[in-house]
Amino acid sequence: MFLKIKLFAFLVIAMLGLLSQSVYAQAKTSELRVEQKVDSLLALMTVEEKVGQMNLYNGFWNVTGPAPEHGGAAIKYKHLKNGWVGAMLNVRGTEEVNKVQRIAVEESRLGIPLLIGFDVIHGYKTLSPIPLAESASWDLEAIKASARIAAIEASSAGINWTFAPMVDVSRDARWGRVMEGAGEDPFLGSLIATARVNGFQGTNLSDANTIAACAKHFAGYGFAEAGKEYNTVDVGLSTLYNTILPPFKAAEEAGVKTFMNSFNDLNGVPVTASEFLQRDILKNGWDFNGFVVSDWASMNELISWGVAKDKKEAAKLAITAGSDMDMEGHVYIKALVDLINEGTVDIELLNDAVRRILRVKYELGLFDNPYKYGNKIDEEKRTSSQAHHESVLDMAKKSIVLLKNEGQLLPLKKKGQRIALIGDLANDKSSPLGSWRLASDEETAVSVLEGMQKYKSNTLSFSKGPVVFKGTSTFLKELDINTTDYTGFKEAVETAKNADVVVMVLGEHGFQSGEGRSRTNLQLPGLQQELLEKVYEVNQNIVLVLNNGRPLAITWAAEHIPTIVEAWQLGTETGNAVAQVLYGDYNPSGKLPMTFPRNVGQVPIYYNYKNTGRPIDKDNNVFYSHYSDVEKTPLFVFGHGLSYTEFEYSNLKVTNTYKTNKEVTVTFDLKNVGNRTGKEVAQLYIRDLVGSITRPIKELKGFKLVELKPGETEKITFVLSSKELGFYNNKQQFNVELGDFKIFIGGSSETVLEGDFILK
Repeated sequence: MFLKIKLFAFLVIAMLGLLSQSVYAQAKTSELRVEQKVDSLLALMTVEEKVGQMNLYNGFWNVTGPAPEHGGAAIKYKHLKNGWVGAMLNVRGTEEVNKVQRIAVEESRLGIPLLIGFDVIHGYKTLSPIPLAESASWDLEAIKASARIAAIEASSAGINWTFAPMVDVSRDARWGRVMEGAGEDPFLGSLIATARVNGFQGTNLSDANTIAACAKHFAGYGFAEAGKEYNTVDVGLSTLYNTILPPFKAAEEAGVKTFMNSFNDLNGVPVTASEFLQRDILKNGWDFNGFVVSDWASMNELISWGVAKDKKEAAKLAITAGSDMDMEGHVYIKALVDLINEGTVDIELLNDAVRRILRVKYELGLFDNPYKYGNKIDEEKRTSSQAHHESVLDMAKKSIVLLKNEGQLLPLKKKGQRIALIGDLANDKSSPLGSWRLASDEETAVSVLEGMQKYKSNTLSFSKGPVVFKGTSTFLKELDINTTDYTGFKEAVETAKNADVVVMVLGEHGFQSGEGRSRTNLQLPGLQQELLEKVYEVNQNIVLVLNNGRPLAITWAAEHIPTIVEAWQLGTETGNAVAQVLYGDYNPSGKLPMTFPRNVGQVPIYYNYKNTGRPIDKDNNVFYSHYSDVEKTPLFVFGHGLSYTEFEYSNLKVTNTYKTNKEVTVTFDLKNVGNRTGKEVAQLYIRDLVGSITRPIKELKGFKLVELKPGETEKITFVLSSKELGFYNNKQQFNVELGDFKIFIGGSSETVLEGDFILK
């Protein structure tokens, strides 16, 4: 009997081995077939058609209407028919997409299908929280699911390519695009980059409900000087390799199909013309086989930067550097053919770029079915799904961070309370949608007022107070922030007087953060701070609910207001999410992905700073690293976030087996010592005490989201390998340096347990 079992087991193992070899062989064969198809098509193409594949145009007319006869639209239409357009953006809806795709496929000589790109940043029609808010959940599966929903809705509307995720690390809250990223930490940012890429692209890119992702902005954009949009970047190689590049590398390892280069310069070279970044690191160093697209007109902007005198020189610089596709710059289409024909640019550079673009189109399955991405029925069904609304509501609740809750004002009682709801943003149904909501409809967010009105057992009085901005809000124009019109101010203060609890919804409008929205003042804009202080004079039981797309400097509020909730811009289901957290139907578990400063003078501020040679006052004098007018500590630290229950950390143990198996194992106990079930993000940080280059005082290297019932304890284990323990030296070599390390454990970067180990 034993022999029969043994023989059966052997046969099963052998069959599994053959099966795995077969799967591997099929995968390699599939890759080979794609390369053969790409090469076969490339051989048929003229130089003009090849350059056309590198040309990305913005949408230019109502495709379902008559074809344009004059102007720029007519030229683009002609280029489509000639096969001189490889991709389009901002064409959406199955009717429009299929029509423009039909022109490329059925009216051009070779019938090469188009990539259809769109900024699907945190949802398509049904919007999740802004990416910075999602990152506050520290819930990788939820973030992946959010990107999956965005892909399903976008693909059903004909889109097959998104310009997301943005994986720029940024330490500067002045920069408006922090709302689009994962915050200040490269470790957290890398894991979120992977989750988002996998969510967009799925397990099989050729499925009809997946879209190609784009890691942006490569690289350094989040370090723009003064937090000013499109500005220059000046960082050392240590910062580049250890802080900026890791999320991009993670996206590449996750199989992201495209990269977008950034608007900034680096080492004096605009990134669109940077051979160091695009060829040396990305394509040659990381073996990236997708393609690189420029950001909007950034090739043409090489002229403005002063490194190219005209489009012809800009085209030469860009293709030499490794920029494969020109987004609405009109550089390649006007100059590259001449450069190739006169021999100024090697045709192999052209072939390499086109091969990369065609490869992605084959992998998406566009050559098998150019019209695969949705039909009208799918579009209507998938962009109005109740399941999608439920999922983005779940994401929104997980994104909320409880910053402060003195006196236990939260959760609100379910009945018997008189609640005053105050703030223009509390009844706004567009601002919560955030900055990147191009496909969503205005006035479709659930407002906080609507969410709270569903709890009918309390007395709810609403007063909006003065408006946050005057006029209309648009994606393209600056908001006119109200600083003079006090209409509604006195009424709001009167409403607060007799309430048991005042809920004030204050912050930024959705169009005050995002691209082009840099700020030098990080306080509450307009009359909101004055309103907050006046309400505080008549009623101190205030719950401040923040709506914002970046860390704010709310020092006065942190000192005076007992309860503060960071609710960001949470998308379509904003009001329902906020109300369920305020009333305790959901116990908040979010943690800050960016440090909150005390004032804008501290910016850039971040947890993983260097110790300096003079970290503390040793001699009772001023000659140490600090400010004279404010504490050097942040207002709220990275990783901070409270719960309606409390957690206790204990029994830290470090098992060091690095000498034998290159691992260090860390265990500790996490206990819920409160009276509610809750989730905690347990965080592990390390410090390399002595290195060949200066190392941060703390680096996040592990976290786990744990749900515990009251009194429940869980033993948590982290295993640190060379990947977590090493860093890049100034020769761009990744090494683990032996010596002394510290371990820190806690619920934020202000940790509570400390241990140490030595690598030998």
